[in-house]
Formats: sequence, C-alpha cells, structure tokens
Amino acid sequence: MADFHVQIFTPEKMLFEGEVSSLVAPGAEGYLGVLAHHAPLVTTLGDGTLTLRQAKEVTEYHISGGFLEVHDNQATVLADRLT
Repeated sequence: MADFHVQIFTPEKMLFEGEVSSLVAPGAEGYLGVLAHHAPLVTTLGDGTLTLRQAKEVTEYHISGGFLEVHDNQATVLADRLT
C-alpha cells in the first residue's frame, strides 16, 4: 500500500509528522478515510478519534474540532485540541 505525508498541529506544537498508509478522521458530517493520492479536500473536524496507520502500527488521538486539508499526496490536520 502506498504512503503519504501527514502533519498534525495543535495551537501549542506540531504533534506528528511522518508517512502513513491511511488516516481516518472525524469529519463534521461523519468519519472519513484518506489514502495515498486522495483527491484535494478541505473539511472541518468534529469530536472523535483520529487514527493513523503506519505499516503494522496504529496510533489514535482524541480530537476536538479543527480542520483537515488534503492535497498533493499530503494531509495536514489543524486540531483545536488533541489528546
């Protein structure tokens, strides 16, 4: 499976930067998945679990609002609050 670049920011710091095979995020209208070469997208995020998959490792964060932008085989998450 192809990978793509992800950056996750909170107001305080950059929390994550790296290559992942998939990202699942709580969009305002429900969960959405992102894989490599996804179409360009900008959406608001709601409350829920942000899941990153890297090879055989899965990382989950609880997110409370923010934005997700996907373009040029990279995704940027601007989170209001992340734990």
